[in-house]
Amino acid sequence: MGKIRVSIVGATGYSGKELIRILLKHPQIELMHLVSASYVGQNICEVYPEFTNQLDKELVALDREKIVQDSDIAFTALPHNVSLNIVPELLAAKSQLKVIDLSADFRLKDAQNYAKWYKKEHSEDSRALLKEAVYGLPELYKEDIKRAVLIANPGCYPTSAILGIAPLLAENLVETKNIIIDAKSGTSGAGRKLSLGLHFSECNESFKAYKTTMHNHIPEMEQELSLLYNSCQGNNGKNKNGKENKEIIISFTPHLLPLSRGILSTCYLNLIKDCDEQDIVALYEKFYHGAPFVRIFEPPNLPEVRFVQLTNYCDIGFALDRRMGIIKVISVIDNLTKGASGQAIQNMNIMFDLPEDMGLV
Repeated sequence: MGKIRVSIVGATGYSGKELIRILLKHPQIELMHLVSASYVGQNICEVYPEFTNQLDKELVALDREKIVQDSDIAFTALPHNVSLNIVPELLAAKSQLKVIDLSADFRLKDAQNYAKWYKKEHSEDSRALLKEAVYGLPELYKEDIKRAVLIANPGCYPTSAILGIAPLLAENLVETKNIIIDAKSGTSGAGRKLSLGLHFSECNESFKAYKTTMHNHIPEMEQELSLLYNSCQGNNGKNKNGKENKEIIISFTPHLLPLSRGILSTCYLNLIKDCDEQDIVALYEKFYHGAPFVRIFEPPNLPEVRFVQLTNYCDIGFALDRRMGIIKVISVIDNLTKGASGQAIQNMNIMFDLPEDMGLV
């Protein structure tokens, strides 16, 4: 097999930088075009000196025809709303090109729901792609990812929360109501753009909640948790022969941590019945059997952010609060790796029939 030709659109944002960092270690790829709207004509080493002596490549303006002609896959690491126009144009040529989009633009299956949360209407072309876009969470959709042309790479908070909660919902061990997700993220989750609230003196030695009721990752988590639950419970929609689908609604509160990278999500769920700790460990290990990047912690051990930084792992632990009848699931990832670029490369490996962990361990 020849090397996979890769282009990155949005190469100088944090996700783009992380893609380059990981891909430089990948034995089966060749970097073709690095697209940047802000640094055209500069060498990538001028923007990120850490790539000196590792990569000598000029940053270029977006040329859709060149990307389609020269690439097997393009990563679009762009802000929300921007990929809506670019991705359909990249895929319009009906060439061999595959696309992994790191924005939220193709994650929500309902175009109206996207417009509600992201304040932007889908075009006719981008709306048509919603049907074929595959949600790129390999632990749940690996077989679909293998056949995909367009991957909607999951958000960082949803990756952490969904992987933490999925086995419990799949096995109907917890109630679908009153799910609380309390999550903390490093500052790189907000991207590289300048923002007063992310200045060192504003966030260092501080800790705050933000977007406490309308964070735009909420519909993504609700969509995927609902799909998972209804699929595992055999719900078939509203018909006289099947069960009615349940829409899972969550309470989500994100917080900003004074560190560069990492997410820790604490998820609170009401138990339907009393459970044994070892049975829950066995449930998680069975659910994630063959998933190379999920690590399960046995009580009383719990994961920490420092265990996953600069890795593609999702570490999951839990604690049973029998007095309250709840389970507390703690799920930890690096928001730039498993929460973005590492997961995107994991998806690329699956799409091209490579070992899932190639270049990531």
